[in-house]
Amino acid sequence: MALGQVTVDNLNLGQGAVKEIERYFLFIGPASKNVGQFIPLNTDSDLDTALGIPASDLKTQITAARLNGGQRWACIAAPIGIEGEWAPALEKAQQQGFSVEAVVITKPVTTAAELSAMHDAAIALNNTYGRRVFVMASTAGITAEQTWSQYVTGQKALVANLLAPRVLVVPQLHGNDLGVLAGRLANATVSIADSPMRVATGAVLGLGSVPVDGEKVPLPSAVRSELDRARYSVSQTYPDYEGVYWGDGNMLDSDASDYQVVEYLRITDKTARLIRPLLIRRVADRRLNNTPNSIAVNTNQLMAPMRAMAKSTTFAGQVFPGDIEPPKDGDLVLNWLSKTKVVAFFKIRPLNCPKDLQANIALDLSNDKTE
Repeated sequence: MALGQVTVDNLNLGQGAVKEIERYFLFIGPASKNVGQFIPLNTDSDLDTALGIPASDLKTQITAARLNGGQRWACIAAPIGIEGEWAPALEKAQQQGFSVEAVVITKPVTTAAELSAMHDAAIALNNTYGRRVFVMASTAGITAEQTWSQYVTGQKALVANLLAPRVLVVPQLHGNDLGVLAGRLANATVSIADSPMRVATGAVLGLGSVPVDGEKVPLPSAVRSELDRARYSVSQTYPDYEGVYWGDGNMLDSDASDYQVVEYLRITDKTARLIRPLLIRRVADRRLNNTPNSIAVNTNQLMAPMRAMAKSTTFAGQVFPGDIEPPKDGDLVLNWLSKTKVVAFFKIRPLNCPKDLQANIALDLSNDKTE
């Protein structure tokens, strides 16, 4: 004999959203107030109250970032002392659970070893916490005694033969270039797949005054070009076209690498952040196995973040593309290495993006008459 029983359970299928950290940056640098603290900031924040009234490197860069970051800009500020180090602040931020897309270190570097240490720290965060970040660093602008030739020579020597693929370096030519670029990259009105070079994004805002060298020569475009070739990220202008814009977000990566520009690194990191929770949920779940049905179901579910990133919008006859091209069959492969170990291979495709445009104009001098 038995008694009837009815049980109703809620099933969690892991279909919810993953917290987005893209465009949320951690700024570390010297300031006169709240040293050792982590200060959340947005467009409404009083920077004098948060970072102190005296001018500081951290405050200068955050001011520029906020101006260029748009209406939804926000960040975490970590003030340190004048002689303070960024590494302890970064580690403390991780221990307190701050997940960010990028770390902006405002104190200019003077040696290649400092840039290498920043890259090592970014790799360590992924190894230890599974958090992917890139680092934005800066070098000092030109001094009153230097010529532009001397300045470029010194800047090129600083990064020569240096491999630090998760580090982006900005020369502080105008005094707040780092903050301007940080804000441009954090602006929610454009995709993380967009290059900071994108002119349609608009001109940069609040960039400091045009620098001059020891001979009173204003910043030449040739200097910007040479710094860009050396893998620095610099502003740029177009003759007879109003406004100051930006060049590529160059990473300190090697020739022939896939991640020489920041937008390629950003879309790859975003994909990884979306996929990681889905893989964690599948640990020791026998619904993921090597049967054809399981492979098909899990392949479809694991490709969901890529399909979401590829969604485009059509408005007023124009297509606003997603972060990547829509995934195709075969862009995800699950390979079982043993009874308990499976390896997933994902392929994502960035869209084509015109950065070097050329027009050819021809005359038609024929005398043919149209009847």
